[in-house]
Amino acid sequence: MQLKTLRYDVADEPVGRVATITFDEQGSPVNTMCLQWQDDLQAVTEQVLKDKDQLKGLILASAKKTFFAGADLKGVMRMTEADAPRVYAEIERIKKNFRTLETLGIPVVSCINGSALGGGMETALVGHHRIAVDDPRLQLGLPELTLGLIPGGTGITKFTRLLGLMGAQPYIMESRLFGPHEALKIGVVHELVGSEGDLRPRALAWIAEHPQAQHLWDAKDYRMPGGTPANPKIAGALTVAPAMLKMKTRGRYPAPEAALAAMAEGAQVDYDTATRIESRYLASLMAGPVAKNMVNTFFFNLNAIKAGQSRPRDVPRFKPQKVGILGAGMMGAGIAYAQASRGIATVLKDVSPDKAEHGKAYSRKITQPRVEKGRMNPHDQQALLNRITPTADAAALKGCDLIIEAVFEQRDLKAQVTKEAEPMLAEGGFFASNTSTLPISGLAQASGRPEKFVGIHFFSPVDKMKLVEIIRGRQTDDETVARAYDYVQALGKLPIVVNDARGFYTSRTFGTYVMEGAAMLGEGIPAAVIENAAVQIGLPVGPLAVLDETALSLSVHVLDQTRADFAAEGKTYQATPGELLVERMVKELKRYGRAAGGGFYDYPAGEKKHLWPELKTLFEKPGVSWTVQDIQDRLLYRQSVETARCLAENVLTSVHDANIGSIFGIGFPAWTGGAMQFVYGQGIDKFEQRCAELAAKFGAGFALTDEVKAAIRKHQPRY
Repeated sequence: MQLKTLRYDVADEPVGRVATITFDEQGSPVNTMCLQWQDDLQAVTEQVLKDKDQLKGLILASAKKTFFAGADLKGVMRMTEADAPRVYAEIERIKKNFRTLETLGIPVVSCINGSALGGGMETALVGHHRIAVDDPRLQLGLPELTLGLIPGGTGITKFTRLLGLMGAQPYIMESRLFGPHEALKIGVVHELVGSEGDLRPRALAWIAEHPQAQHLWDAKDYRMPGGTPANPKIAGALTVAPAMLKMKTRGRYPAPEAALAAMAEGAQVDYDTATRIESRYLASLMAGPVAKNMVNTFFFNLNAIKAGQSRPRDVPRFKPQKVGILGAGMMGAGIAYAQASRGIATVLKDVSPDKAEHGKAYSRKITQPRVEKGRMNPHDQQALLNRITPTADAAALKGCDLIIEAVFEQRDLKAQVTKEAEPMLAEGGFFASNTSTLPISGLAQASGRPEKFVGIHFFSPVDKMKLVEIIRGRQTDDETVARAYDYVQALGKLPIVVNDARGFYTSRTFGTYVMEGAAMLGEGIPAAVIENAAVQIGLPVGPLAVLDETALSLSVHVLDQTRADFAAEGKTYQATPGELLVERMVKELKRYGRAAGGGFYDYPAGEKKHLWPELKTLFEKPGVSWTVQDIQDRLLYRQSVETARCLAENVLTSVHDANIGSIFGIGFPAWTGGAMQFVYGQGIDKFEQRCAELAAKFGAGFALTDEVKAAIRKHQPRY
């Protein structure tokens, strides 16, 4: 047989003749369910059927470092809705071959030498007996929902029959991944071995001991753990589950709903019918838009970030040993914790020892609940705290590889601390600013070495937010950008790289979201309508609530700074309607935001926050016409237009930085795949048409110039 993705061998063993299928996709570092593999699986299954009377057993193995990677996701990106029937037939063909192999009447053993995720996990489940290497790096599980898909290659059916409806829920609905020991505990694997070389001997031994084998759900006396949906307890849980799910997904994510339906429906029928139910749901999702959006971003774009595609090449890897932080406020304290938790020696400096100690105490506050719950031992907590040296003395910064300034957004103050701390850097060290809006090239004027000055913009709260925005100033060299990238990855966070501009990418785009919300309030649209429309479209919180959290006074401070900067250049800054409304809230109505007691919302002690009642009197216009579709489009399109402008202006240089930055940094809805995938997902022509409609009704914020249209087309991904 001419096979390109697997090998088929039959060997005489002490137990008798044993066949081995070894997955080994040519020209690929991993095994995938590509079309060639599907054809090869069909051919090898037919051969096993011919040989089965001579065989005592069958072993499934891998020649790669991982066991099996799963579906061919580039193929998913090329699908259209018209492909659904073909996709269904392909899924059913794979399953038919799986089912043939596992019902041969001879023992089948899966030798899991490395990670098996998604389709790889489902391939491993063909084996009646599953042996894995006891390696903490080995990961198993069904993460399909994170990509807008479901485990439709028998994963739902088998996990539900193996663990029961309730037991399977975290592994299917929450995409929980697990290592070898948890796999052994729940029965996904049956045996662990010390090394890859031990897999085959143990497989042969098990085959010798179990001449006949079948899956537990094929036994006549099989009962589903915990019961089927006919069980009153299960029925009660399933009654409320769809409503709870809808509340969480807002109906924007079809995969969780499909997974829940496939689990519940499949549990009420025989095995073969259950797998067909799975196939129908999976085919529909694979041919739909949301899966393509999520696969694009959460697989391809995320992998591009992790692989360092935005990192300057030919620069040696940098490993931070000692990093200084200027400012022990909320941001500085958060960065100190992020560093110390990753083993980096940290010097936390503020104007007084008390303030520096207060910043260090934040790390104790974060870790103490873990210690109390037994998730962290006190020794590890103390070791983490010992890595943070609080100080008011700049001399303590001597020898730092990197110093990050995280003081208040005031240009003079930032210049002062830069000049004081920069001489303390170790030879070859570099300096960074954690500013969220001020141009890096301007801040670098205070530096003696502007080529070693870079922006490293963390998001609050630092311990929870994964994204970090690296900003290249006009003079920042490649080595400094690369080192900043390595530093961010050393923290376990996601770096995106952007070029210098006011607000960079994230703050600039985020500003359009909140100010569009404020503008709508100024037009007379009820505040509650704006806020609810935002949440229903999948944004984490409404624009007015976000403005309160980040402080309206901060927005006005940025506005005043922008006006001053423009004036210094002999220009006049034209504030947007949203900015003018926020300025009125602060300067006239004295509403500064949540931290100051209230902004667009009131925050009564011990009670739930609610919209400030005066908004109705001050801003609402009963006669104003609006539609939820227009409101939601304004909130999403305004951010996508600004993202496309950033691409056209070379603030952004890649779509993966745009998509990852928008989702992980500013909360753009995950179902869209990010601010640029939102454009490509619905089609460029359709996007441009809707932008023209919105610009005609709501202003120039939605207008696309020829340069922006060209940038959108230039950066369109090809699969």
